[in-house]
Amino acid sequence: MSLEIVAREGLVLLGCGKMGSALLAGWLKAGLPASSFWVIEPNPSDWLQATGVHLNEGVPQAPGVAVLAVKPQMMGAALPALQALGNGHTLFLSIAAGTTIAAFEEVLGNRTPLVRAMPNTPAMVGRGITGICANASAGAAGLALGQALMEAVGQVVILDGEHQIDAVTALSGGGPAYVFHLIEAMAQAGVAQGLSEDVAMQLARATVCGAGELAYRSPESAAQLRINVTSPGGTTAEGLKVLMNPDSGFPALLTRAVKAAADRGRELGK
Repeated sequence: MSLEIVAREGLVLLGCGKMGSALLAGWLKAGLPASSFWVIEPNPSDWLQATGVHLNEGVPQAPGVAVLAVKPQMMGAALPALQALGNGHTLFLSIAAGTTIAAFEEVLGNRTPLVRAMPNTPAMVGRGITGICANASAGAAGLALGQALMEAVGQVVILDGEHQIDAVTALSGGGPAYVFHLIEAMAQAGVAQGLSEDVAMQLARATVCGAGELAYRSPESAAQLRINVTSPGGTTAEGLKVLMNPDSGFPALLTRAVKAAADRGRELGK
């Protein structure tokens, strides 16, 4: 699905913080004209003001797409501005965590085409991954357009349905924070073995970034990449014995962490 509809009919972006800015930058980079965008943002950055988009100038009568990128807490206050576009042909794409399709349908009307997306912060460097799902009114065409819009900042996976979004939020949505904490913990462990804080942090950070890049570029599975680093009976094998312990290692720990995050997502969605 191409993004021609955006160039032709316009896109309204409600909220242009970090994620909204990353998306807008991706769309502009893809060659869409700045004049196609109507952005509503009470605290615009210098970058946003310099893009040449329509900034806080209201919304066109029947835009092709409306993207909801405000924080979930602000969603209630922000939605009424777009209510008039509900039940029409405007596709609504939400990247707000915790707000369900049903909640949007209640405000916008149950014939409103809606796509719900869960991106993550590496979108800011064009390396995000987003899980998406849609309601019946959006259908396959709406889902394809949602996918094309989110591909401006990275990879997209199409979910079986909205019931999977809390798992996506917990795994890839929160996942960057888990990885950043892994860097912190690795650095602390290096200090405990006699390294200075600066050197330990430099080693940990570069190791995680480098391993991530290798996983990104390599056709080999994660398991195979792990095996490639592990000489039988060597030092890495000893470390992995601790990390791969089924009761106290990564498998049990991350299963608990992702479950806790997913449970919280289900709670917030109620």
